[in-house]
Amino acid sequence: MQTDSIEKAVGIGAIGLWAALHGWLGWLVVLYAVCMMLDWVTGTVLAIKNGVWSSHKARQGLWHKCGSIIMIFVSVLTDILLGLTLNHISGLTLPFNYDMLLTPIALFWYIVSELGSILENAEKMGAPIPPLLKNVLEKMRDSNDDKNASSL
Repeated sequence: MQTDSIEKAVGIGAIGLWAALHGWLGWLVVLYAVCMMLDWVTGTVLAIKNGVWSSHKARQGLWHKCGSIIMIFVSVLTDILLGLTLNHISGLTLPFNYDMLLTPIALFWYIVSELGSILENAEKMGAPIPPLLKNVLEKMRDSNDDKNASSL
C-alpha cells in the first residue's frame, strides 16, 4: 500500500471512529466539516473561474469559518452549562436528562447556510440545480432566518 493510500485510510477511519463515538451528533459535526470544506473549494474555484480570486478575500472567508467554529464551541459550552445546572438543581426534577439542545440546532443552522452557499456557487459555475433541492434549501434557510429575526 502506498503512503498516500495509508494516509487516506487512516483519515477515513478517524472520521468513522469520531462519528461512531459521538453518535448522530458526531455525524452532524462531520457533515458540517465536509460542508465547510466544500463551500471553501467551490468558492475558490468560482473566484478563479471569474478571475477575481484574491488572497485577502480567501483569508476573510477562512476567518469567517473560524468564527463559525468558535460559535459551535460556544453552543457546546452553553449546553454543558445548562446540563450541569438543570440536572443538579435540588428540588427541580425534569422528566428527562438534559444533554444537548443548542449544539445540534446551531450545527443544523450552519450546515444549511453552507449548503445554500455551495448551491449558489455551483449555480454561478453553470451547474443546473434541481428545483426541488433549491426550494428545500431556500425554505430551510428562510425558516432559520425568520426564527433568528423573531427571537431578537
